[in-house]
Amino acid sequence: MKKILLSASLLAIISCSTSKKSIEDTQVDYAAKYAASITEKDLAKHLFVYASDEFEGRDTGEPGQKKAIAYLKDFYVTQGIASALGGDDYFQEVPAAFLNKRKRKTPIKASENVVAFIKGTEKPDEIVVISAHLDHVGMHDGKIYNGADDDGSGTVGMLEIAEAFQMAAKAGKGPKRSILFLHVTGEEKGLLGSKYYVENPIFPIANTVVDLNIDMIGRIDDRHKDNPNFVYLIGADKLSTDLHNLSEAINKKYMNIELDYKYNDENDPNRFYYRSDHYNFAKYNVPIIFYFNGTHEDYHKSTDTPDKINYDLLENRTRLVFHTAWEIANRDARLVVDKPTPVKTEK
Repeated sequence: MKKILLSASLLAIISCSTSKKSIEDTQVDYAAKYAASITEKDLAKHLFVYASDEFEGRDTGEPGQKKAIAYLKDFYVTQGIASALGGDDYFQEVPAAFLNKRKRKTPIKASENVVAFIKGTEKPDEIVVISAHLDHVGMHDGKIYNGADDDGSGTVGMLEIAEAFQMAAKAGKGPKRSILFLHVTGEEKGLLGSKYYVENPIFPIANTVVDLNIDMIGRIDDRHKDNPNFVYLIGADKLSTDLHNLSEAINKKYMNIELDYKYNDENDPNRFYYRSDHYNFAKYNVPIIFYFNGTHEDYHKSTDTPDKINYDLLENRTRLVFHTAWEIANRDARLVVDKPTPVKTEK
């Protein structure tokens, strides 16, 4: 009888302990916990390397760009984040023939997209893409165009987002859907790396849930000199009302950044919606958000250097992208595309 009572007591203690742990676990906001790992200090550490003179402006196909992709690969290997291609090959080759379909004065050498991957725990075949372009415009007249904001800021932001997701995965809190970290080449040459990816996808475009594209999130434009805690959002509502509503709710819950939709206007004379890599996904009815800080006096100049980045804003905006990706990757339902357009493919 004593043995039976003792067993019953032990079971009760274990049950209570498990129940308490389960309750405590549900009370933890894991999105906030892992977002906190994205810091100004780490972003600056990466960017002062990635946008340094050593990388020679990261011109597509040139030696500086090769140094840049090596840096990105080394980061993913160090973090234990897998290649999307399997093995130790993190480079999706983009052939020179593809890059030079349009006749150019100076032919572009073969280049690479960098592709890293965290497999989803419950819906691994559904893919959340986070993208940023790894290239810039190289060197001109003896000056190096470092491209700290364009798009060093988006690139290092993506590294920090990847690290945060990997920390969660290692702790058993990995995303339900898979995450593809897609660093595309040739953006400055005409969105070529992303075009190559969607035409030669590693994972079916039909399985791609969203593309969150980060292109310039480290500076302030003239419009926001008096209110710097902002970011332009472009495209969230073009294909999916669901995505727009989710984006708004996540920002309100976690970040309270001013979301400026000025350039989301169909009549935007700048046509920014069509000018970064997300557009190649949107052409296939993949919902997208383009995160952007607007242009500034150093845009496409040799003066776009890492010392001019607003690292507090870069941290905030990067965390916003992480929170949005976390929600999309972990919600029960896939994003609804309620405003599809005819698929625009080239012959």
